[in-house]
Amino acid sequence: MKLSVVIPAYKFSAFIHECLLSVLAQKTNFDFEVLVCNDCSPDNTRDVIRYLEPAYPQLKVLDNAQNTGLIGSMANLLLAARGDYIAYLDGDDVALPGKLQAQVDYLDANPGCAISYHESDMFDTVTGARLKWYSDEFYNARYIPQKADISHLIRYGTFLQASSIMFRRHDCLLQALDHGSKIICDYPWHIMNAGFLQGTVDLLPQALGRYRVHPNSFCAMTQQSATRRVQVTEELVNACRLGERFGVDSEVIQLGVNHQYFAAALFFLKNKQDDMFLQMIERSADQPLWFDNRHQQAFELRTQPSDVRQTLWGEHAV
Repeated sequence: MKLSVVIPAYKFSAFIHECLLSVLAQKTNFDFEVLVCNDCSPDNTRDVIRYLEPAYPQLKVLDNAQNTGLIGSMANLLLAARGDYIAYLDGDDVALPGKLQAQVDYLDANPGCAISYHESDMFDTVTGARLKWYSDEFYNARYIPQKADISHLIRYGTFLQASSIMFRRHDCLLQALDHGSKIICDYPWHIMNAGFLQGTVDLLPQALGRYRVHPNSFCAMTQQSATRRVQVTEELVNACRLGERFGVDSEVIQLGVNHQYFAAALFFLKNKQDDMFLQMIERSADQPLWFDNRHQQAFELRTQPSDVRQTLWGEHAV
């Protein structure tokens, strides 16, 4: 089997039909399987999946006996996957035509590539309108080469959208899930896979997927809660430290840690939560290793948050 597409599903009844059809309808010159795992969804996600099953022999449906969360579902999916390559898709996202063929062709032609990813169109689920390009408009995009590696992941954050990845099978698939994160699982998983595979992380610039933004999406929930944003930050920091397992330079890891606290500080600064800004910016200056000039400026002016807003964003400061 050339490719396995793995899709965890929990409470995605409104989206899972479109998601699955977008993959099952792909035209390829190789065999592929689509594995979807329903994690005891309390809505009718399972009914929607089972409705499609008879029409698509390449669709393999797993049902967890009890709710396990994302890591448990992913373990079951990876244990069942038979492909030489593995692609991941969130159950609320959409694959665009040509995605599977383009990524398999790229991995076939580039044996040094561990993980391929593509541009993704972030869109509003209500209007269907594009909000932005995920990778091209990523806030650290200028630092990311077309052929990146684990050090770029650690230093600059999640520049690849989760549903855009395809990677090579390796002997440590389950160990790659043992990263310790409970809220944000894609970023540490990418780091672990890149570490075990010891290859490059390569961008296909064409948009081959759509990333849905809706009120219950990870991004939306994190934006709504300061407590959740702090929890996410700590998991991102711990993900950076996973690089120690794979021999990543200690300064790169510390830069990644500082960057994650700096990014959180900016989040709180924009939301005028100045006490949380001060807490995060203080934690971002270990040694100190500055992520960039903005980081140093923000730290030096940290006791005057209004001045930091003016310095960083000028007339656009709110």
